[in-house]
Amino acid sequence: MEYQEFLNKEAPDFIGITDEGKTVKLSDFRGKYVVLYFYPKDNTPGCTKEACNFRDNMDIISSTDTVVIGVSTDSENSHKKFKQKFNLNFTLIADKDKNISKLYNTLSITGTSKRITFLIDKNGIIKYVWDKVNVNNHAQEVLEKIKEIQTK
Repeated sequence: MEYQEFLNKEAPDFIGITDEGKTVKLSDFRGKYVVLYFYPKDNTPGCTKEACNFRDNMDIISSTDTVVIGVSTDSENSHKKFKQKFNLNFTLIADKDKNISKLYNTLSITGTSKRITFLIDKNGIIKYVWDKVNVNNHAQEVLEKIKEIQTK
């Protein structure tokens, strides 16, 4: 796994702008598990499948005291439209300046985010990284890992 160096280390904190235009910090979510997923672009087939897969599993994900945050290099306005179009029920963060993607080493050579997911525990520690994502069942894989970590 290319992202081995992130495991069991504190997740890099960042400040970002949400699809609602609000400023948030990753550390605002301490005390909850966080699924921080990076994806290339709003309204593309794979990214839409992945987002809708999280959307469709949010009730059960939320029941594990977990929040989902999607990050791409799209604008707040693009995120807002994407969220409305597909009825997404979680936060999207605009990484227009690419600083968050750089922090997590997810920036591709084309300047978009790579499709990579980080699972962060309640103390802000990265517990798992997916750098090979199957968009069709990724939410289920994440949920299984959350439950596994929570029962340890």
